[in-house]
Amino acid sequence: MKKWWNWFLAFALLSLLFVAIPLTYPRTKNKEELRPMFDSYIEKFNKSYKNNPVEYETRLEHFCASVQEIDTLNAASRGPIHLRAKYGLTKLSDMSKDEFHEIHLSDEKPHHNRNRRLRQSWKQHDKNYKYDDKSDSSSANYIRKKRAVLPQRVDWREKGVIGPVRDQGRCGACWAFSTIGTMEAMSAINTGKLNTLSVQEVIDCAGLGNSGCLGGDICLLLDWLMITNTAVQLDKDYPLQLTSGVCKKNDNATGVRVKTFTCDDMIGSEEKILEMIATHGPVTVAVNALTWQNYLGGVIQYHCSGSPMDLNHAVELVGYDLTAEVPYYIAKNSWGKSFGIDGYIKLGVGSNICGLADEVASIDIIT
Repeated sequence: MKKWWNWFLAFALLSLLFVAIPLTYPRTKNKEELRPMFDSYIEKFNKSYKNNPVEYETRLEHFCASVQEIDTLNAASRGPIHLRAKYGLTKLSDMSKDEFHEIHLSDEKPHHNRNRRLRQSWKQHDKNYKYDDKSDSSSANYIRKKRAVLPQRVDWREKGVIGPVRDQGRCGACWAFSTIGTMEAMSAINTGKLNTLSVQEVIDCAGLGNSGCLGGDICLLLDWLMITNTAVQLDKDYPLQLTSGVCKKNDNATGVRVKTFTCDDMIGSEEKILEMIATHGPVTVAVNALTWQNYLGGVIQYHCSGSPMDLNHAVELVGYDLTAEVPYYIAKNSWGKSFGIDGYIKLGVGSNICGLADEVASIDIIT
């Protein structure tokens, strides 16, 4: 009797195991099952290909792949459910991974070694060059201050110094949007007045390896702005076009200039990033945003490589919250207000999530 009971229990437990599997790893629906959901998606996001049968079917395939990825990412999330990163349908969910990468993730192109060679070359030829090239070896001493001395929560939006979230569209210029956004904030902190600066000016004009809507690098942009002593004009004087155009920079114009800047690898030294945000202002960082295509909210803590080789996007860190159950940075993105949390993303503190500590730039400006 006892042996029979043991066999019964083993069979019952095995059955429960198979029942539980679909709850953790949802069954992937086929294309026909997802077609009604796709039609609703087209209406919600006002997609233009509704009456184009060929593109409709292509987009449906991409949509199905996104639904599968959304299920996988949500199922693999850990921690309290109200704090997990949440993934779902966004305006980008009908893009293939290659298309998403080409349009939105090929714009930040960090080249650490190349940057260092360029800086050293300019140092030799320009006595006014003031790049703050702190060696990585100084980081250990820099971060000895305890976290307790930092404010536990900082949000520069509450100070009225952060400009509106903008949408880079199909122009690969996150490097320009994030850097100019930080310059706007630093100018507002210094002067008490928030002005929208021209992203288009640097898209059109920035050299030193930057390539307009085809991509660039936050640190090379800061190099170029300081080397050329360029005054970034107001957006109303050099309005956004979201395409690479002929440079119309006015060397006699008034605007905001870069006085000095830092651009450092802070892997393992995120206390330094927190301190910079708290005591100086927002910073610009390069990130890996490959898993952001279907991000809806919550704190990204997993499934986002921090390798320097995977950096492909740039955002502005405008604050942090260490009082949250999962401490996070507040990242201002450039994919419009309808993306993420009104255009913002929460990134976990302390583990170089999405590579945010690989290339961090702070800016001092002259107005």
